[in-house]
Order: sequence, then C-alpha cells, then structure tokens
Amino acid sequence: MKIWSVSFLATAVAVALSSNAIACTGLIVGKGASSDGSIIIARNEDFGINNWNKYLKYRPAQDNQEGDWQLGNGLIVPMPKHFFAYSAIPDWDADTVNRDGKFYEERGINEHNVAISATTSAEINDKVAKVDPLIDNGVIEAIIPTLILPQAENAKQAVELLGHYIETYGAGEGNSLYIADTNEAWLFEIGSGHHWIAVKVPDDSYAMIANGLRVHDVNLANKEVLHSKDIFEFVEQHKLLDNADKKSFNFAKAFGVIGDEYNIDREWLGQKMLTPSLHQQSRMTQYPLFMKPETKISVEDVAEVLSATYKDTVLEGKSKRPIRVERQLESHIIQLRPEMPEELQGIIWQSFGVLPESVLVPLYSTLQDYPKAYQVGDDNYSDDSAYWQFRSLTALASSNPDKYLPVLKAAWDKEETQLYKQVAHLDKTLADMYKVDKQVALNMAADYSYGQLKRTLDMATELRYKMITDLTKSTEKKYSEEEFKKIVNL
Repeated sequence: MKIWSVSFLATAVAVALSSNAIACTGLIVGKGASSDGSIIIARNEDFGINNWNKYLKYRPAQDNQEGDWQLGNGLIVPMPKHFFAYSAIPDWDADTVNRDGKFYEERGINEHNVAISATTSAEINDKVAKVDPLIDNGVIEAIIPTLILPQAENAKQAVELLGHYIETYGAGEGNSLYIADTNEAWLFEIGSGHHWIAVKVPDDSYAMIANGLRVHDVNLANKEVLHSKDIFEFVEQHKLLDNADKKSFNFAKAFGVIGDEYNIDREWLGQKMLTPSLHQQSRMTQYPLFMKPETKISVEDVAEVLSATYKDTVLEGKSKRPIRVERQLESHIIQLRPEMPEELQGIIWQSFGVLPESVLVPLYSTLQDYPKAYQVGDDNYSDDSAYWQFRSLTALASSNPDKYLPVLKAAWDKEETQLYKQVAHLDKTLADMYKVDKQVALNMAADYSYGQLKRTLDMATELRYKMITDLTKSTEKKYSEEEFKKIVNL
C-alpha cells in the first residue's frame, strides 16, 4: 500500500475535489514527421497543486536475487534477475514510499535506448468500471517506468511486458503513456482493470494526447495494433459499443469518456498548431488519432505546443484548461536519434516548473550524476533546490504577469535557441570523436549536460534576484522633495 507523505495528505482533500486535478498533456512524433529524423515523446507533468519538488536520478544496472519485487503501491511481482540502467525523475518524497526512492519516476531512457513517458491520466467510463473494475494495488502511473525500463530491450517488448503485467495483476488507473526506441513509438492505453491497447505511431505522423483515452478507428488485426486478450469479445459481451467493429475499433469510446472539453480542447489546439491548414471545428467529440504535420516538427515546435494557451483562437476566454498551467512540475522532450552512436542516441530536454517560464536543458543519456541542487528539497521553498529556483520565477511573475511573463519567456527562449545550436554542433563533434576515442566522447557529452544544468540554474537564480529587486522598487512610494528630505534626515 502506498505510504503518503504528511505534506501530501495535507493537500489530498483539495486535490480530490476534481477528478481531473492530476493531469498532463503529451505529444508523440514519428521519425518521418520530425525535422531531424528522431523519434520524440514529450509531456508536461502536471499535478493537483503548485508546490511539488522533483529530483533527477540515475539508476545503475544491477543483478538481483530471486524473490519478490515490491513496487511501492502494494503491487508485488517476481524479481527479474537483472535490471538495466535508466534515468528517472521521481518525486521528492519517493523514499517515504519505498527504500529505493523509486516512485512517480515519470520518464526515462534505459541503456538499450528504450524510453517511456508515463502518464497522461485518463478517466474510464462507469459501464466498464462495473464489469472490469480497477484493481487496488494494480499497475499505476507511479510505478510504470520503474517496472518496465529496467527490463525492456526494445519498445515493442516494453509494450508486451506492460500488457502482461496488466492482464496478470490488473491496473489501478486509466492511463495513456508513450513508449519508444530508435525505430518506433507506441501509444499505450489502459481502459479497465485488465484491458489495454497499444498502437504504433505512423512514422509520418504525430499523436496529440490530453487526459482522455485517444485510440479509435484502428484495425485489431493490424500487426501495429497490440491489445489485451479477447478485448473485442469483452466489448461485445458487455455491450460497451453499439456497433463494435474489429476493423474500426473505438477503444476510447468503449472504455473511456469522450467529448470532454477538458481534454478535446487541448487535442484541438495541438493539432491546430502543428497542422494549421486543416481547419477543424472546435469541440468535436473525437479528433483524429494521428495527423501529419504541416512542416516537420522540431524540439522547439514541441516546446511551443507544450507551452500553449488559447490566446488568439476561438476558444480564448471559453476553455478552462489550456496546455500551459501553473501546476506543472516539470516538462520533458525525449529524442531518440538513430543516426548517432548507440550510447548517444538518447537525449532528454528537461525543464523544471512551468515550461514557458523555464528552460529545456539537454541531458545526454551518458549523464549519470547530477548537481546536488537537482536532488534536494521538498514542497517548501528552498534556495538550495533547483526545482524551487525555476518554479519561483513563475510565482514572482504572477504579481504582474503582463510585465514579467513575457520577460521570462524571452530570456529562456533566447537561451534555448543557443542550446539547440550547441547540441547540433556538439553532436557532430561527438560522432567524430566516438570513432577515435569512444570514452572521451561519452564523457564529453555527460560533462556538457552537467555543465548546462549548473549554468542554467545560475541563470535562474540571477533572474530571481533581478525580479525581486524590480518588484521591490515598484512598491516605492513617490515622495515630494520635501517629504523625501525629512525621511533621509531622520
């Protein structure tokens, strides 16, 4: 059973007031749809409250003794003989749940370049909940990266392994998640206690995901569609669809809740940004699962989508749930680049706090250590915590958002532009160096990422100092010359 921290319990009531309180937005980009041939999976990790620290961690490979593996939420499975190394970004209080501190690890790349981003939470409908209810101590968001990344050697194996665990032990939540390697990306969805589906994202397309199940209009016989055993028979038996069709199967409608403005508004917005020539009506019940972009999608484009609001659209002032929200804990854009040497194929563009007011820092997979500031702190402000240095910028800007939010965005946009250029140049240097001295190349990549974490943290601190100084000056009273003389002569 999950052992909640005292601080989390204190906010649990507020979070529970909305079934959509803990929610995220994500995007998957096929290698033929990206500007550089990479596969991209990306997501904002949104939460029910603003203050929730995250740590950067590296999990080294290890051999295990035979026995039980306790995942932290009550799920117990046989312990694998070996764990592959992987990166993670767990909650600050994860060690209160299990001794390894592996809880809500959210995203990562393992040593075989298998990447996971988990999850965008999704509601399941009442009808399916009655016939295949969610399972206490089943598979949930908090344990998915921890469970799969140490074991999977490719994306398809990861899909099948997660499916096996769900069918065997049950799922505790409805979810969408993204699994990829250097060859392919999959959208995996959990729709009930024991049923799931996964669809390979076409190379020339992208998938925009909010907090509703998305998979529809898929052929269950297609080799690029994997699913739980007897899923179609289950849907027919319990009349979850009026006219169930194996060749045009609507998983989202059978298992989820479709047409919710909380979700479809963001789906519409993302597709509008990436395929602007297709003029789709807002608030359709379901939007296309996959779409081709107008132009090839870059990391910068993904960041713009994950930072978006409804400004200058028909939903401005109408939609209550934009993509950019102040309860973002972190954002990540994972790139898998098949043209790079194997150890350098994975890179995570990582930010802390609210994305438009923060910076995406490139973390090569060779990075195995992080500055201390990215591994300390809790849900109370601390000068020592990297999360808080970045998150506090949005908090300060909220005092005068019209003035300060554009300033922050401009500062970080300029920095990110330089980072994009640096990585493009560095990749060429690393590829050449790898041929001459592999270890030097791997160390160079790790050192670069470590250095950028420190440098951008220093920038955040400097921005905070400047904002506090400016805010303090802005509250000064304007005195007459006579009044001012009296004050200074007191």
